[in-house]
Amino acid sequence: MINYFNKRVEVMKAFVVEKIEEKKFTASIKEIEIPVLTEHEVLIKTLYSSLNYKDALSSNGNPGVTTVFPHVTGIDVSGVVSESKSDLFNIGDEVLITGYDLGMNTNGGHSEYVKAPDSWLIKKPDNISLRELMIYGTAGLTAALSVNELLNNGITSGEILVTGATGGVGSISVAILSKLGFDVIALSGKEDQIDYLKSIGAKEIILRKDFDIENKRPMGRERFSGVIDTVGGNILAEALKQIKYDGVATCCGLTASPVFNTNVFPFILRGVRLIGIESVAASLAKKTQAWEKIASDFKINTLEKLVNEISLNEIQQAYKEILAAKAVGRYLVKL
Repeated sequence: MINYFNKRVEVMKAFVVEKIEEKKFTASIKEIEIPVLTEHEVLIKTLYSSLNYKDALSSNGNPGVTTVFPHVTGIDVSGVVSESKSDLFNIGDEVLITGYDLGMNTNGGHSEYVKAPDSWLIKKPDNISLRELMIYGTAGLTAALSVNELLNNGITSGEILVTGATGGVGSISVAILSKLGFDVIALSGKEDQIDYLKSIGAKEIILRKDFDIENKRPMGRERFSGVIDTVGGNILAEALKQIKYDGVATCCGLTASPVFNTNVFPFILRGVRLIGIESVAASLAKKTQAWEKIASDFKINTLEKLVNEISLNEIQQAYKEILAAKAVGRYLVKL
């Protein structure tokens, strides 16, 4: 039984995915027991979570995300420590978790309380709220790690192409890069979101239909100093052909395709570098450094333009939007 702000509770509400039979799943809001802690674990009273593409896959029982059912989705959470069996965290600490096994084979952030090992938790940085942290979420962390790779590899000016620009990672990347003074070229298949992309910092918008075309030439005209790719497939292959000498591309997604056909010429004739971004299992030190950047140098003033705030009851419909590639910006779940 938990005593939090003088309210005693034994059960909590959560968005639960259940397996009915092989390849058939159902999801709904349910009351489940609040988990019991063991040594080195912490119980968080959830204030905010978010939605990511991986969460949407998990809601459909995708075995690449989770094989444990019943299952609570949500790979991100921010809130307040309500119980602790850790020497590292005390009751009342404001914390966040993104990634690791949260929302995968461990119950996730779409619940009123979350149990997690203390090795996953990060204390809230100064100058940023728990709400803002979850607007960024894993998408924002991925965007920050991507931008960091450009900066750390000498990309400090010029045009940067961001693919999948209306998605979570794409939108935040556009906004951060714009704040840092880059000329951001946003690539999107959503013609009705041009004004949105300009409002968050894009200098120019390229429509996917004009970019994702069959081109057998091994290289194209040099244009981009760097690329943040969130979609993979042929779009990444075409982007690599247009990167300037000694340029950098980061790769973090596969919504277009996990497969892309390329050649060695951009790499051996222009010295282009392709860097993979993985934010789920990144070390706590690497995540902490990125969150400190998000709370300072990378903090954007257009954050509210990116957010769609929803409740637990609205998660199911939001997942449908994400899986249908209709989502724009970020979904923030308020509990």
